[in-house]
Amino acid sequence: MSDVAEGRTALLCGATGLVGSQCLDLLLADPYYGKVVVLTRRSLGAKVSDPKLDQRIVDFEQLGSFMGGLRVDHVLSALGTTIAKAGSQEAFRRVDYDYPLAIARAALDAGAQYLVLVSSLGADPEGRVFYLKVKGELEEAISELGFRGVTFLRPSLLLGERKEPRLAEQFYEVLLRAAPKRYRGIQAEIVARAMVESAKSEQPGCEILESPEIASFA
Repeated sequence: MSDVAEGRTALLCGATGLVGSQCLDLLLADPYYGKVVVLTRRSLGAKVSDPKLDQRIVDFEQLGSFMGGLRVDHVLSALGTTIAKAGSQEAFRRVDYDYPLAIARAALDAGAQYLVLVSSLGADPEGRVFYLKVKGELEEAISELGFRGVTFLRPSLLLGERKEPRLAEQFYEVLLRAAPKRYRGIQAEIVARAMVESAKSEQPGCEILESPEIASFA
């Protein structure tokens, strides 16, 4: 780090989600970062009082108007939803492709050189499964933007306490316990730690980490 006193500035999106909320806690507690900018659609509550936090409640359809004058070093993206929650494939694609890509572009314009994105195991732009195809297309689009370094985290099933329990995921969690390590569920806290440490490493080029590699950050 060129100036330890000032620290890096991280831009985080998806801070109210399972992984993003834990990523935010880690960023705020880490002296490596002097400032944490969060793009969110609703208030973060008590965390807003943290002097390192710059919360920006945004309309992702009008992202440019909320980024004026912002300078950042790292962008960490944990933004995402499910097709069931979004209500349609079109709405899902808007949240999981359009918004993260727009944020990545805006962050690059704001000076960011390194990006870490939570994607999904099996992400493939040529895939037949819509969810995984969108994830793969996003990886492909971001990798072509011109960041000095990008890291794509491809976890299997994310484990942790959700505000809204998902019965299907609870079923798969049990089912996958005997599966090979690549497919087993992984704690969201570990994925969040991998996000932060990957950003801090400023690894050049394109790096892909799946659950076994992500687990090494535990």
